[in-house]
Amino acid sequence: MTMRKIFLPVALLGFVALSAFTVNNDRYFQIVKNLDIFATLFKEVNAYYVDEVNPNILMQTGIEAMLNKLDPYTTYIGEDDIEDYLTVTTGEYGGIGALVDKKNGISTVVMPYEGFAADRAGLRIGDQVLEINGTEITNLPSDQIQKLLKGQSDSEITMKIKRYGQSETFEVKLKREKITIDNVPFSGMIKEEIGYIRLTDFTTKAGAEVATALKDLKAEGATRVILDLRGNPGGLLEEAINVSNVFVQKGSEVVSTRGKLSAWTKTYHALNNPVDIEIPLAVLVDNGSASASEIVAGVMQDYDRGVLIGRRTFGKGLVQQTRPLAYNSQLKVTTAKYYTPSGRCIQAIDYSNRNPDGSVGKIPDSLKVAFKTFNGRTVYDGGGLDPDMEIKKPTLSPIAYSLITNDHLFNYVTEYVYNRADSVEDVKSFRLTEKEYGEFIVWLKDKDYDYTTKVEKSINRLVETAKEEQYYGDIKAQIENLRKATLHNKEQDLKHFKSEIKMLLEQEIASRYHLRRGIIESSFEKDKDILAAIDMLQDRAAYNKTLKSQ
Repeated sequence: MTMRKIFLPVALLGFVALSAFTVNNDRYFQIVKNLDIFATLFKEVNAYYVDEVNPNILMQTGIEAMLNKLDPYTTYIGEDDIEDYLTVTTGEYGGIGALVDKKNGISTVVMPYEGFAADRAGLRIGDQVLEINGTEITNLPSDQIQKLLKGQSDSEITMKIKRYGQSETFEVKLKREKITIDNVPFSGMIKEEIGYIRLTDFTTKAGAEVATALKDLKAEGATRVILDLRGNPGGLLEEAINVSNVFVQKGSEVVSTRGKLSAWTKTYHALNNPVDIEIPLAVLVDNGSASASEIVAGVMQDYDRGVLIGRRTFGKGLVQQTRPLAYNSQLKVTTAKYYTPSGRCIQAIDYSNRNPDGSVGKIPDSLKVAFKTFNGRTVYDGGGLDPDMEIKKPTLSPIAYSLITNDHLFNYVTEYVYNRADSVEDVKSFRLTEKEYGEFIVWLKDKDYDYTTKVEKSINRLVETAKEEQYYGDIKAQIENLRKATLHNKEQDLKHFKSEIKMLLEQEIASRYHLRRGIIESSFEKDKDILAAIDMLQDRAAYNKTLKSQ
């Protein structure tokens, strides 16, 4: 009996070990088998397909299709794309320090970065780039032009420039340099005692930049702060921790990660002394606030450290690591999910349930799990962070959208600035006069910028449905009367949406004199999210009530 008692557990252990070995052995066999199939298939296609195939493109297509089956963030980075990837993660690259894009089919300077080579050389927004180092670039695609602009630091580059108002082209010679993109393009006082910090990236030193900005604002008299994370796609996990640490106590849990391997399962804490753990804080978020932005916003919400204002965030709760591959390529692979201090994972449950902008679609309440903040407020997981105060998403009118996409605002402001005698010093208070807006309308007279309104699109869909269901003949007269009544009129739309179009023109004008800083500053008194944040911070009772358990 005793022998049977001993033998049975030993036999069971042996069976389990054998089963585990068999399962692993079978898995390895499947891997080897499928790699062999893939390799032989690739060889046969290249050898016998009727047309010549590019093996690099064919293989990359296969790799990308395979990784798309996993999640949207596990990606292959080929050797040619490594430099762009490093730019995204480090914020550094070798170049001239200017954003160049196609306008009216011509490569045009759309934003020089303050203090870098292009800015020091006198390049301006609106300058057209015709040649780079003697190479005509008019017909080159944008990616090839970017490669010509970038290069090793201290290498020389010569650009042929055409500037509005000058009949002759001219050359600009400059040296490429190490370009470091600021994570905080602007910080300053937005209202009496209210400071503002715009954080656009989470590359190296993001935490240090936010800490410095907050210290400077406090020195200027700020007793309340707005941290703007709208449109920030995230970046380095370490910098999300560092930014959070600016506002929360040393030793506080910031984020935890859980992965298949124990190496990716860990909890991260704030390691440094904070700058300020009590200053009232409003955090602006929207559908474009993702990844590291959501970590920071989640920390502020879970600790009731600040009020989230805006719209639900993107919903990316996954952590990626890069792994080296052969021939200088890399794999960016999802290794873990991250969780905010309350235990929430904000990753969207269904990758396919996304809005057109990629953000999280509607999540059924049944799939959400409730968690509690430090003060006992109820918050949910399942797809992004819900703001404490929701502000309706701003939308552009069809006419404004058309004016932007056809570059009419950009081109008009180029002419406006060169014909203006004085500069715009105070962008916060700068306003186009009625006379100047009238001049813009006159300028548009011979420009092409047609568009279709939402109402017109709905009528077109109604016509299609009516024809499919064979009702169109019966309601044709009514539909045509409706179409005539709602047909857009450009002149009327220019008047009806005047305030919106003027705001866009004023922002474009501000950029010509003060670059990125000008765009940000000019929006302060018209931005509904910022205005809501100011109201919240000025009403201490409402602020405290929002952060208390309901």
